[in-house]
Amino acid sequence: MQTTFTPEQLTDPATERSNQILRTCVHCGFCTATCPTYQVLGDELDSPRGRIYLIKDMLENDRDPDAKTVKHIDRCLSCLACMTTCPSGVHYMHLVDHAREYIEQRYKRPFSDRALRWILARILPYPMRFRVALLGAKIGRPFAGLMPDARLRAMLEMAPKTIPPVSRNDDPQTFAPVAPRKKRVALMTGCAQKALNTDINDATIRLLTRLGCEVVVAEGAGCCGALTHHMGKSDESHATAAKNIRAWAREMDADGLDAIVINTSGCGTTVKDYGHMFRNDRLAEDAARVSGIAMDVSELLIKLDLPEGEDKELVVAYHAACSLQHGQKIKTFPKDLLRRAGFSIVEPADPHLCCGSAGTYNLMQPEISKQLKARKVRTLEAKKPDIIAAGNIGCMMQIGSGTQIPIVHTVELLDWATGGPKPPALDAEFNPGSAIPRLR
Repeated sequence: MQTTFTPEQLTDPATERSNQILRTCVHCGFCTATCPTYQVLGDELDSPRGRIYLIKDMLENDRDPDAKTVKHIDRCLSCLACMTTCPSGVHYMHLVDHAREYIEQRYKRPFSDRALRWILARILPYPMRFRVALLGAKIGRPFAGLMPDARLRAMLEMAPKTIPPVSRNDDPQTFAPVAPRKKRVALMTGCAQKALNTDINDATIRLLTRLGCEVVVAEGAGCCGALTHHMGKSDESHATAAKNIRAWAREMDADGLDAIVINTSGCGTTVKDYGHMFRNDRLAEDAARVSGIAMDVSELLIKLDLPEGEDKELVVAYHAACSLQHGQKIKTFPKDLLRRAGFSIVEPADPHLCCGSAGTYNLMQPEISKQLKARKVRTLEAKKPDIIAAGNIGCMMQIGSGTQIPIVHTVELLDWATGGPKPPALDAEFNPGSAIPRLR
C-alpha cells in the first residue's frame, strides 16, 4: 500500500510504525474471511481491510477522527485473526492500537461513552473496586431488563452468581517447590481474574510447585494494562505496565527468574508486547527483558515433566482464546497437555473465530458480542463435551454465561489430573467428573 506521510509526520514513532505496517498491506482481502465482525455485519468497513483504509486516511491527513471512523474502529475486537490469516505479515495489532490512542486524544465521545469508559478504566483493573462493583451488579441484576442502555444491562448481567472470597495466595510471597527445584518463575496474578475466579491462580501455584517450580508473586506487580491500552488510554496503561516491569526487573536482578508466567492469555499478549510499548522509554531495556521471558502457562508446562495420565473418560471441548492462538501463536500446547493428562479433546467448528468477550468488548459492544457468543456456544455444545476448557478468564465468563456445560481453566484440569483437588466448577452433580484421576 502506498502512503504519503510527510517527513514531519514520520518523526513521531507511532506514526512511523503505522507507516511501516500500512506499506505491508497489499489489499488482498484474505483477512475478511476470518474477521468475526465482518462475518456478523457484512460491512467492508467492519473488516480489517476496511479499517486499515479508515486509519490510513485519518493518520495521513492528520485529521480529527469523525464518528464514522470511530464507530468502525470501536467495533474491532482486536482478536487478531487477521494477523494469522494475512500472507503479507501486516501487524494489525500495533496499527489499531495507535488508531485507538489517536482517537482517544483527538475525538470527543458522547457523554455516555466517556462515562462508561471512565468507569471501566477505574474499576476493572483494581480487584477490590471490581469486587464491590460485582456485588452491586449482583444486587441490581434482577432489574437489568429495566435498563435503557444495552451496555448497562450487559454490566449487570456479567455479575457471577457467587463472588469468591479473596485468595491470600495472590499476596506477594514465594511458594517453595514440592519436587526438586527446576525453575524459579514469577506468576502474574492479574486484576479482574482475582475478583472473578481465584481458583485459577491457586491451581497454577499448586501445579507449578508440584512440577518443581519456585513460584514468586512479586511485590508491586498487578494489572498488565491491557484493558486501558485497548481503550487508547496510553498514559494509564503505561503507568500500570511500568509497575510490573519494575517489580519483575527487581526479581530478575535479585534471585533471578527463568520465566514470567501468565495464565490469562489476554494479559500475556500485552506483556509480551512491553518491549514495543516501551521502546522509546527509559524503561526500554527492562521492558524488553520482561517481554523476553514472559510465557503463557502452557509454554512453561510443555517444558516440564507433566506426568502421563490414564484415560479419564472425559471429553473436553477446548476453546482457543484469540489472544493465545492469534496474539501469541500458541495453538497446540494446551491440547497436547490435556491429552497427556488423559483427557479426550474435541474442538468446535471455526475455532479461529472469537467468542465475543475481547476484554471490555462485551460491555461496550453488547449486541455484536452476544451474536458471537451464541455462535461459539452453539459450536461447542455441538461436540457434546463433558467439560469446556479455556486459557483466558474473559472467554470463560463469556462462554459460561451461555451454556450449562461447566467451563474451567486448562490449568485447573491439569492440576486435578496431577493430584490436586477437583475444580470447584465441577460440582457434586457433575457425574462424569466424580472419578478420581489416575496417573501412571
